[in-house]
Amino acid sequence: AIPSYAKASMKCKENFTSQGVSNLLWAFANAGHVDSDLFSSLAPVTSSLLEECNSQALANIAWAYAVSNVDDDSLFGKNSPFVAVCTEKANDFTSGGVSQLHQWNIWRKELTGAPSDLPPSVQQRGLQAFMSKGFQKSALQENVVSELSYLGFPLQQEVVTPNGYRLDIIVELDGKRVGIEVDGPSHFAGRDPMGSTILKRRQV
Repeated sequence: AIPSYAKASMKCKENFTSQGVSNLLWAFANAGHVDSDLFSSLAPVTSSLLEECNSQALANIAWAYAVSNVDDDSLFGKNSPFVAVCTEKANDFTSGGVSQLHQWNIWRKELTGAPSDLPPSVQQRGLQAFMSKGFQKSALQENVVSELSYLGFPLQQEVVTPNGYRLDIIVELDGKRVGIEVDGPSHFAGRDPMGSTILKRRQV
């Protein structure tokens, strides 16, 4: 069903509002359906609507494209107003929205070798918001920790990486530190990883 929705969305892309296109992109990315044709097709339309977007719509667009790993000059290139519009609305972003911008910023650094042109104050706020997100250990994670401890592996839990991600477990193995993520059912839609899991696996 999802592929048919993607095809239908591409056919009527010129009819989207700024809110509609941001919601659509976020929904596909959140479900882990990163159809590169869909994201590429919607990029020019999305770019033309950026100045109409509110801060949450901008954050959703940024996060969705980071998940999809689809780069498009019309949306994020030098002539795109994306950074300028985000800068203009910098004070409107919630902690959740600025956290999404932080993940987008990591993605841009992966692609270009340098952070985006977002103002340093926005980048710092994004990192702080991302690092301060709450977490809860699952019963599955506790079971994995128990088994690793029983086997004698030195380990640490909930280790924060330099870019703000939190690793469930780090173990010492043959003199090397190995990260372990314990992904239970909530990380998947069926057998496919959700968008947040896709992004974390790539960025950690």
